[in-house]
Parts: sequence; C-alpha cells; structure tokens
Amino acid sequence: QVQLVESGGGLVQPGGSLRLSCAFSGSTFSMYDMGWYRQAPGKQRELVAGITSGGNTNYANSVKGRLTISRDNAQNTVYLQMNSLKPEDTAVYYCYAERVRAVAGRTSYWGQGTQVTVSS
Repeated sequence: QVQLVESGGGLVQPGGSLRLSCAFSGSTFSMYDMGWYRQAPGKQRELVAGITSGGNTNYANSVKGRLTISRDNAQNTVYLQMNSLKPEDTAVYYCYAERVRAVAGRTSYWGQGTQVTVSS
C-alpha cells in the first residue's frame, strides 16, 4: 500500500520561502505521477503543481514563477520549493500520487497534509 508523508510546512512571513517534502513508500515511485494540492479554509482543494513520471511539470497560474516542483527518484521523494510566499498561499498542502495502467486503471493516493501559514 502506498504511503505519502509530507513535511516542511510551518509559519513564514510574506516574501519568505519554504520547501515541502513528500516521502513515498509502498510501490515503485518512478512509475507514479506526483502532485501538490492545497486547500484553504472554506475553499475547494486545488492543484498547485504536478510532475509526471517522465519529469514534465505543470503549475497553477497563481504560483507560476514562485513555486517549483521536483522529484528525486533515488530518494522516493517529491518536493515543492515555495518562494516569494503570499498570505493567499496559506492552506493545507497535500501530496498526491497517481498511476494509470491499462488493466488496473487509475490508482491514486493522498498524504495527510501539512499546514503552510503565510503571515506577518
């Protein structure tokens, strides 16, 4: 069973930086597309950034140029480098893993989330 464990959240001032990590275990990490989602109070969960098993990335418009997703297949870890943080980035950030196979179909997993608070 796949497990995702996030870390690195916390309180940071506007303009500051954080790096989130998501440790993957229980399957072959390199076969999975990975992503970071976030959910602010009273809002729907939204995709922040994604990275495919092949290394292609995509970002929400609101974070382009400030947040960077990356993966280390040797460490079974996906990262989210967050720079120039704004108060509106405050949310619980969730790690997501997904794999689509011809016979088994789509399987996906969520981490437990890590709180990011941007405030002075």
